[in-house]
Parts: sequence; C-alpha cells; structure tokens
Amino acid sequence: MKDLARLNDITRQYDQLTIAIVGDFCLDRYLEIDPALAEISLETGLPVHNVVRVRSQPGAAGTVLNNLAALGVGRLIPIGWCGDDGEGYELRRALSQVPGVTLDAFVTEPSRRTFTYCKPLLMHPGAPPEELNRLDSKNRLPTPSPLQEQLCQSLRKIVEKLDAIVVMDQTPTAETGTVTQQVKSCVMELAERFPKLTVIADSRRGLADWRTVGCKMNAAELSELMGLDDSVGRDRVAALATELAARNQRPVFITMAEQGLIGATPEGQHHHVPAFPVSGPIDVVGAGDSVTANLACALAVGASISEALRLAAAASSIVIHQLGTTGTANRTQIAELLNRSD
Repeated sequence: MKDLARLNDITRQYDQLTIAIVGDFCLDRYLEIDPALAEISLETGLPVHNVVRVRSQPGAAGTVLNNLAALGVGRLIPIGWCGDDGEGYELRRALSQVPGVTLDAFVTEPSRRTFTYCKPLLMHPGAPPEELNRLDSKNRLPTPSPLQEQLCQSLRKIVEKLDAIVVMDQTPTAETGTVTQQVKSCVMELAERFPKLTVIADSRRGLADWRTVGCKMNAAELSELMGLDDSVGRDRVAALATELAARNQRPVFITMAEQGLIGATPEGQHHHVPAFPVSGPIDVVGAGDSVTANLACALAVGASISEALRLAAAASSIVIHQLGTTGTANRTQIAELLNRSD
C-alpha cells in the first residue's frame, strides 16, 4: 500500500466502529518460571518449578478482541460466557480492562467451567521464553440450550447497531462451546438479513457448513473443506477460494504462512498479498487472529479486499515477532511497517 494517506483514511475510521465478537473466550494464563530457583520437592522427590510472575489475558476469541482494541475500535461487544469460578473472575476482569469493551452480553454461567489455557514458561535471561507443556481446562458436556438462546437473543438485540460480527469457534468438540449449531444458525440468519454487514467466521473445526458469511481459514483447512490434500499450490488455493466465495456469496480469506494471504470475492476475483520478511525468532500463535481482526475492521469501513489483506499481512508480521505472549498490532506499528516496506 504505497499511498499511506489511503491507509490513514481507512484506519482513522476504526474508532467509529461497533463490532461484536461471538465465540469462545478463554483465559490465557502465563506462569513465568525462574529456572535458577529450581528445587526438589521433599515430599515427592520431583522437580519444583518456582513461578515468579503470573499474568493473564483474554485468549481465543479474546485474542481477536485484543487485536480489535489495539486497532482502536470504538466499541467492542463480546458475546460468550465464562464459568462462575476463579478463572472466570480473572477473565471478566481482563476483558473489562480492554478499552471499548462492554460486557452486557457476556454471561457468567455457573454450570460451565471457564475455558483456560495455562502456559508455563521457563524464563532465560537474554533468550526467548521456553514453553513447557500447556495445561488446559475445557468443557466436555454440551452447552445448555437456555444459554445458547440467551446468546442468540443478545446478538439479535444489537445487530442493527453493528458494523461487523466476528465469529471465533475455538473448541475442539462440537456443541461444547459458544458457537453451537443454534448460535451458528443465528449468525447466518442475521448475515443473510443484513447483507451489507461485515461478518467473518473462523473455526478450528472447519467451516464446511457455514453459508452467507465471510470465511477465514488456512490453506490446509481450505484443502480439507474442498476434499483435497494439503499440498496444493498457491494458484490452486486461489481457485478453490474463489469457488468457495461464489458458493457462499461472501468473501473468503486464506492464510498461507510465508506465502502470504489470498482473498477471493463472490464475483470471481482473487487477490494475493505476500508475507513480510521474517527476522529472528518468531511465534505464530495469534497471527491468524490478528488477520481476522484487521480484515473485519478494514472491510467494515469500506476498504477493498486488497487493502484489507495488506493491512492484515502487516499486522500478522508484527504479531509473530512478539514472543512469550499472544500479541497484537496497533495502527502506528502497522503504518511504520508499511512505510518501511514501500
């Protein structure tokens, strides 16, 4: 994007946006361990990791929300739930501290446990953190029907005030998270009723049965959805994305790691934006969520597909260079990277 005035034109409108994030909000809890304080337990004889710092932040759908906040979106409405437990308290507190967030549609549900990723990190001076085995807390039983209906009612109530809806389905087991079939049907129904509303969905279980919404996925997920192996090249990915966009009548966005991003339109066009060069160690966790956030914002204010892809590619490049956390990219960082690259 050589015209930085155009970039500013797009991003300066973000503070006027109202975006709902429908999905699985989890607590990312980081345990920073000082290996110099290692000891052996007298009771068990096992090594003891001494935690010197605990930090928590919203994860999964919360990572998308964090990126939207970093971009300066004026109003953010998380639609999801947490448990009535300590992790839920931490998650609500973390969400409440994010600028622009209102928690009116975020439910505390005593029958559920808060989705939590606990991430132990060995902290080495002058070196990136060393990740140990993650400790996950998830729900194994179906989400109660009354809770599903409450989420749908919340979304229907505010839809006419929204500029975009972002859907983030993170749970590996269907019907145990926020984005159940009932909630999914509600989103698709609203997307069909309001065709000018920007709606982008992402799901770790695939988007095969989604219609009337924009879809964001990686190349392997696209290949699986279309019944192919994951070794297809860029041109084939572009053709498949264009086919899917025509079928859904909404844009399709594909992340391809070092090969960049592809966006396809229902009209049969596709655009490719290369990835930015990588320097030093990277951590790709959260890169896809930064792409989703930037696409949603840019498209909601009228950016073209290629402009939105360029902003998203810059954001993901910034995020992957942030180690020991699930990072974000703000407008200043994006502008600086685009300015250096032009």
